Order: sequence, then C-alpha cells, then structure tokens
Amino acid sequence: MATTVQQIDAWRAARSEDQRLEFKEAKTQYDNNKLYKYCVALANEGGGHLLMGVEDQPPRRVVGTSAFRDPIDMAGKIFQALGFRVDIEEVQHPDGRVLVFHIPGRPSGSVYAFEGAYLMRTGQQLVPMSEDRLRTIFAEGTPDWLSEPALKNCDDSKVIKLLDTQAYFDLLQLPLPASRSNVLQRFESEKLIRRDGSAWAITNLGAILFAKELDQFDRLGRKAPRVIHYDGTSKLKTKLDRAGNQGYAVGFQGLVAFINGLVPSNEVIEKALRREVKMFPEIAVRELVANALIHQDFTESGTSVMIELYDDRMEISNPGKSFIAPDRFIDEYQSRNERLADIMRRAGICEEKGSGVDKVVHSAEAFQLPAPDFRIGERRTSVVLFAHTELEQMDRNDRVRASYQHCCLRYVTNEKMTNQSLRERFKLPEDKTATVSQIIAATVDAGKIKPADPAQTSTRYRNYVPFWA
Repeated sequence: MATTVQQIDAWRAARSEDQRLEFKEAKTQYDNNKLYKYCVALANEGGGHLLMGVEDQPPRRVVGTSAFRDPIDMAGKIFQALGFRVDIEEVQHPDGRVLVFHIPGRPSGSVYAFEGAYLMRTGQQLVPMSEDRLRTIFAEGTPDWLSEPALKNCDDSKVIKLLDTQAYFDLLQLPLPASRSNVLQRFESEKLIRRDGSAWAITNLGAILFAKELDQFDRLGRKAPRVIHYDGTSKLKTKLDRAGNQGYAVGFQGLVAFINGLVPSNEVIEKALRREVKMFPEIAVRELVANALIHQDFTESGTSVMIELYDDRMEISNPGKSFIAPDRFIDEYQSRNERLADIMRRAGICEEKGSGVDKVVHSAEAFQLPAPDFRIGERRTSVVLFAHTELEQMDRNDRVRASYQHCCLRYVTNEKMTNQSLRERFKLPEDKTATVSQIIAATVDAGKIKPADPAQTSTRYRNYVPFWA
C-alpha cells in the first residue's frame, strides 16, 4: 500500500473527482454513517480511494484532519458495519495529516448495501442504484443478451442469406474475402455467429446489426426502431407509423435519411439568397438515434427505440434507464452494450467517447433552438429536441437548462461560461446583459452552475463552471 505524498499530490491534481476518488475536508471529525455510505458507493463503482484532510474543490488544498485518531479501530468498525475490509492509511503530508481509505471493488455479480440501500454516487450526491443498474450487475458472469443465439442450426448458405455480409465489409472499409469460409471466419471472430455443433448459431449481436430482415428472427422484429409522425402537438392523430426491418448497422443511414425527410424545413434569407433549413439539425438527429440504439436495454420485452415527430418537437427514446444522471450526459460516458457500440463505432455510425451529446448541444445552440431536454422515466430514457423558440417565449426551466448545458459545453472544451458567451448563445445584443444575468442567477439558484472564482464581484465579468466541476 504505502501511499506517498507524491501520490496524494497526483490525486489532488486530477481534473475532477472520478469513479476512483473522493475528497473530504473532515478537519476535526466525520460522521461514521456517512463514511459507511461512501465506502459502499465507491465499492459498488469498482473500488477507489477516499481522502480525508483534503478540500473537495480544486485546487484541493491539504487542510489536515484530526478525524479517526485510531485508524485500526475505525477499520474494524467499517468491517462490522459493511462486511468488507477497508484499509485506512495515515500519511503525514507537509501541509497536514491525510487519511487514505483504500476501498475494494465489489465482487462480480454482487452489490453492497447499507441500511437497505444499494448506493452509488451521482455528482455530489449519494443515491440508490436504479433497478436497471442492479439488474445489470446481478447478471454479471452470465451470458449477456447480445451473445445469446437469435437463430440456431444454420448452415453456411443460411448465414449468408440472412445476414448482409457485404454491408459489414463495406461499412468497416475492409476488402471482401475471396471465399465464403473466410467471410464466416471473420463474422465468428466478431461474435456475430458462433459454432453450434456442426452448424452455426447467429447471435443476437449479429442479427440486430446485420440482419437483412429482422422479422426473420424470433423476437427481434420488436427490436426494430419505430418512427411515428403525429399531426399537431399531441398523439391524437397519427400521420405515419412505420417500423424498420433491417439490422441497425445495415439500415442506419436509411433510417436517419427517412427521419430527416419527415422533418419540416424553414426558408431563411441570407444576403438576398434563400435556402431551406431543417427544423432540427441533422447531426443532432443522427447522434441521438445512434445513442438510443446503442444504449437501450435489450432485456426489456415488447418495446423498442422510438422516434416521435410532432409539429413543435421530436422525441427520441429507448428502453431502459440510463446509468448516468441526465445532468452528466455531456461530460460522462458509459456504454450499456459495449460490443455493439464497438462495431458501430468502427462502422462510422457513432463515437465511443461520449462526444455525441456535445454535438447535439452544440448544434442546438448553432440553430438557436431551446436546449435539448434529457429525461429518465420508469422504464425509458428519452431526449426531446424543440423547434425554434424566441427567448421571450421560453419558460424558466428552458432558460436554466440552456444556461447549464452551455456552461457544460464550455467547460469540456476547457473554457468557462460568461455573460458574454451566454448572450452569444442566445444571439442577444449587449443591452440584454441584465436579462442574461438574471438567467445565470436562476441557474446558480437551481444548483446547476457556480462561480469559478467566488471572489469576483462583477456579475458581468464573472466566469461560471458546472456544479460538478
């Protein structure tokens, strides 16, 4: 173990508290129950280190702690309360005493609880794990849905007949092998098919990505994305209701083109030239559809990815609750279906680095649209894109959401939000400085952003960062 002063300083220099680190000042004392909860949450996230005697905000000065003067006794109490061992180490930093709690990760397929709650961290808060996340953890070590067979007892010809092998090599920009056996060997290496005695089994991964027709596979027809176009702003009258039937990788470009074909255009005049502009940015539609396909919970039955188009908005939703809180979509990323995401990334359909939401927010700002609304329901995760609305027509929630997302977007590009940058986001003149200050103040009051330098008294020149920065 033997944590050094240099290691502590390296942890302090980290950009933000991540899944492996937690800092607490605890100058004189710290509540035992709160400590137990953080140990459980960190263990559930894979283990990590909790440092006491260090400020939890950058630059994270070492302030020293006099809490838990007998670390061995406290380690025993943690074991009695939680049932797993946490080693506690005292480090004499030049600026004060630091306690380092070495918290192990939970065993695979199990999750720790304290006082009946399975805890995890979300930003600065400890929250109970969602049913969706718990189900995923408990399923660890068992075959996942993507590896299960979609169709068994297939010979070579049937695999080629049901899966679009040509599309696979085209999308990945690979030369098509000269022999069918080499094609099948490549598909086997990608776990799109697997040996089943003397025959092949097409996996759910292979079928959901490269099926020529999804309804040729039992249960997969209901996994096809569904596009619904309503007349008006409610679900009362439907213009169109159509489900796809191709695998996600094979049919993605056609699906996005079909959706964009339904999106109405507005005519704008720039320098005496007329041009048509879609109500919603095509890049935003593409990224959100890709995210919905990739991050859905395939174990949810009788439901699929849905794209619903209204006169004033578009809603894109997928089965399953997100692992990440909506407020952290811009700066965090966790793929639910890693192998599917990997192939779609290599096929140029998505990026497996969490930048898709950044593009969505940026394109909404460029098109002068209200900020997208990310929502998590009981069994679905959804995103709402809104048609253009003047600032005067936006309510308080719309303005706060736009201010927060703009602040996040600036932060992840190593910049800070200012009154001027937010005015530029809304395309407002300088005489609207007071209006923008009111929006910023409302966002601060909502706990979404905070001043980067609390000592700066001028609201006009103050910089802001997200609450989690």
